[in-house]
Amino acid sequence: MTRYGAQYGPDFTFLGVPRCDWADPATYAEADVVILGAPFDGGTSHRPGTRFGPNAIRGTDYLPHDGSRPHLALRVDPLGPDLTVYDAGDLELYSGEVLRSCQSIEDAVAFLTGHGVIPLVLGGDHTITWPDVTGVARTRGYGRISVIHFDAHADTGDIAFGSLYGHGQPMRRLIESGAVRGDRFLQLGLRGYWPEPPTLDWMADQGMRSYHMSEIGARGLDAVLDEAFAIALDGCDAVFLSVDIDVCDPAHAPGTGTPEPGGLTARQLLDAVSRICRTLPVAGMDVVEVSPPYDHAEITAMLANRVVLEALSGLARRRHDTRTGTPWNPATPLLDGRGSTTSD
Repeated sequence: MTRYGAQYGPDFTFLGVPRCDWADPATYAEADVVILGAPFDGGTSHRPGTRFGPNAIRGTDYLPHDGSRPHLALRVDPLGPDLTVYDAGDLELYSGEVLRSCQSIEDAVAFLTGHGVIPLVLGGDHTITWPDVTGVARTRGYGRISVIHFDAHADTGDIAFGSLYGHGQPMRRLIESGAVRGDRFLQLGLRGYWPEPPTLDWMADQGMRSYHMSEIGARGLDAVLDEAFAIALDGCDAVFLSVDIDVCDPAHAPGTGTPEPGGLTARQLLDAVSRICRTLPVAGMDVVEVSPPYDHAEITAMLANRVVLEALSGLARRRHDTRTGTPWNPATPLLDGRGSTTSD
């Protein structure tokens, strides 16, 4: 079923970008990216509420929802002339039926990817990454895309509450299905007290590369990203980026179902997402596990909104740099080259 609008809440687009119907390519013929809401939390193992995440991510901003966001540092407008972004609203999903909901997501993502756009999916719990990545792989080829996965949790469980499907199992389902190679699955930010040793053994047997926060702390995030990028592009054509907002410390993202202390800062996550989208050939992305009922002062929703904007800005800057042949230098002073007598 196709529909436009939010399944839960008012009908508006991501910060005012044009709307479209994902099932009608004529409505997004010029698009580079199509945003799609997946308000599903039927795979949640602890606190529900992420079905309300897509609309919170879309609308949490103190600036006008005018379809424009010039990036101060990157000097591109990811919602304006430098990248064409549409919002297809939410898929109609029923949390009581995991497989039916996941098939709807997979079909929509595959359709969008097949029509040459980058799908950016707003969750929802992390169950949706299974159909998100599978949908991209249906077009780009099984085993041809790597995954960079930010999360406090590995999400590689096998069976939970008697089910193969849930937000603690999507990465195992992806690898077992062949949609993604285990040795091209990169996880950053893991911590806490799960999973148990047998699951860690399974992960090692698949060749996964999982960076615990202790390793990130010891080596530095930039060094870890350098290594992850090299692995991700070895034998794969593109990257899928999955961001579970609980990768950040609960001080920066309290509104999530399974908070785990000791995570990345908001600054680290935003810088990493920007770098990934500026540097790598991103074929798809999702942002998941924003649970507004547990948020405080919209801290988590605002962070997720900025994750999306940093990703879009990175994609726009990558296109700009490819066109001009001049990569952006992060050390560029904010006002360098600006002013009435100069031009960028």
